[in-house]
Amino acid sequence: MIHFRTEIRNSPKEQTLKIYLTNVGLNDEVKKKLEGFDEIKLIEIRETMGRNRVSENITVFRKEGIDINVLKTKIDDHLERYFE
Repeated sequence: MIHFRTEIRNSPKEQTLKIYLTNVGLNDEVKKKLEGFDEIKLIEIRETMGRNRVSENITVFRKEGIDINVLKTKIDDHLERYFE
């Protein structure tokens, strides 16, 4: 079973990382766990706008100078361990 999916998104201001959890009831718990990452500037739970998606997502804003691909890999690894 797939518990989550992450996507890198490009906005006019900056790149963000979107995390879509299959069980949106875990959004707050996962958000709290990710807040300890030094590379993260801000985390928000947002309503998802789109078809065929869960109702909410976790949006991660990286600190300046942090490679979004490295951060995605680190978060993916952390979430894979979390859902084992």
